[in-house]
Amino acid sequence: MLKFQNKVALVTGSGTGIGQAIAKKFVENGASVIILGRRREPLEETAKMLNEIISSVNSGASVKIFSGVDVSDEAGMTEMFNELKGENTTVDYVINNAGVSGPVTCFANAPLDEFKSTVGIHLTGTFWGSVQALKIMKAGGKIITISTFFTEERPLEQRPYRFRSPYTAAQGAKNRLAELMSWELTDKGIISIATNPGPVHSDRIYKTVYPKAAAEFMRVGGFEDLSPEEVDAANKELLPLLGEDDNTVKDGILAAAKKLAGRRDVQKVTQTFTNLLNKIQNIAEKVQNNTSHMIANQEFLSQTQVAESVLNLCDDEIAKIINGKVIPGDRVFYPVKPHIGTMTPGVHQPDFAGKAVVFTIDATDKTDAERVEFLAKHVEKNGGKVACFISESTPKELQEYISSKFHSHTINIRNPEEVQRWLNTAKTNIGDILGVIHITGKMPDVSKIVELSRAEWEELVEKFIITPATVAQRTLEQFVPGGSKDPRLYKGAKGAMMIIGPDLPSGKKVTGTQRAQVEVFRGALRPFTTTVNQELSDVLNSNIRIFTIFPGSVAGTESSNERIAQAFNFLVSENATSSSEVTFCVDELR
Repeated sequence: MLKFQNKVALVTGSGTGIGQAIAKKFVENGASVIILGRRREPLEETAKMLNEIISSVNSGASVKIFSGVDVSDEAGMTEMFNELKGENTTVDYVINNAGVSGPVTCFANAPLDEFKSTVGIHLTGTFWGSVQALKIMKAGGKIITISTFFTEERPLEQRPYRFRSPYTAAQGAKNRLAELMSWELTDKGIISIATNPGPVHSDRIYKTVYPKAAAEFMRVGGFEDLSPEEVDAANKELLPLLGEDDNTVKDGILAAAKKLAGRRDVQKVTQTFTNLLNKIQNIAEKVQNNTSHMIANQEFLSQTQVAESVLNLCDDEIAKIINGKVIPGDRVFYPVKPHIGTMTPGVHQPDFAGKAVVFTIDATDKTDAERVEFLAKHVEKNGGKVACFISESTPKELQEYISSKFHSHTINIRNPEEVQRWLNTAKTNIGDILGVIHITGKMPDVSKIVELSRAEWEELVEKFIITPATVAQRTLEQFVPGGSKDPRLYKGAKGAMMIIGPDLPSGKKVTGTQRAQVEVFRGALRPFTTTVNQELSDVLNSNIRIFTIFPGSVAGTESSNERIAQAFNFLVSENATSSSEVTFCVDELR
């Protein structure tokens, strides 16, 4: 009897890579597997291989394919699980593996639709796949979520992953979602675990992530006589050539030169493109080499090793012990600066005279509106002018409360063009913008997140991840017009943004579930903030900073708006640009 004989495992993103390796390891150990992905051909090839293994081990297992299924697609995933339920299938193990690289570029240049898509696949795909899987799971079932070591914080540290802001935001939230599900699924007897395997040998790293990161370095500074926009256009043509034979590379470079040369000499452009591609390849190899030297044996994990670790997590006794944990398979010694702080350093009260502070507000309850009132009065008391842009999703009574006290407009802060337009209006009417303060609002009262509808879940993702990112990107464009296309404009530029929230719940009877629900979204903003700030400081050489303030404490104490005001004083001071700490838990006094 093989260890997983008569068991069924569902593996997302299983036509290639790690997902395929996990499916292979399951059938080697006797399990039947359900494999799914967007492309039919690799799934059929994988199924053929898996069926050959099943025959050789004589387990009597089976392979079922669902092709054309994108984990971010609500209808496709729902239909798949309904079909399995109709067949009376019981799934014992759900492996949330599907993922994409997402845009590999500075956040200021990352298309917001690609940002949303990356979050949709990694985070919402994991949420909805897990929730729908509950229809066909029973007590003892296990949900294993694969994430990345880059999003995990050590004490007072948070690893940045430059050029990967949507990826890190989604993965950070995914780890915390795995923890939350362990709380919310206890009554069903279902176990939830996440694992961060660290660097793994894969085409995605070698052919996509590392080369695209190297290409972004070239875009930021320009290359030879090419502007950043020209480098970007060239990169799109050149990167697919990596790994091809010499003749294909040569012909591809020439074709790219003819396409993009314009009035320039094609031969000269061909040589420049050749140099550019060689430089990208050299940098990509250097990144890979540097990363390997942070590992004791200088070896990335193989996909088979990751698969082996996943099956170990599915062991009944091991899973009971580590339910709710994020298992760090990461072996990389990756020292980072302390990006997480508590109270901000004290500074002399700034004079805001002649400066404007813009509030973008997505309030949930009266305390959010009162926070806006406290902070806006703080700005006005010290000479500044205030403009409040209130989200249409904010309850009407809160809109009226804020509007009765400050110059306000109710707008769609989820629309980047509208945010940009109102920021421009504020600058024109009340003066240069010193800082933007975004209020996410508190976490709405939710009994269980796993019981939310898809629309209710997406509303939370929009409120706590996508909207802060939207406002942040439009704020960067306000501080550096045209900077997304020409990152050289960021050098020496100044500006400040502060994201506030969501708060930890307060009170004497706060449950672990309530804290875990909030941490899903704080888990997105921590790596997002750290990643964007590393790009701003180390890559773009700017003095712009985006800070995140997390009010509340694990002890359930009430948050202090005075400490948040002090944090804003620090953020707009000269001291802020030299601080490595960019996320502050101002009410954690320990």
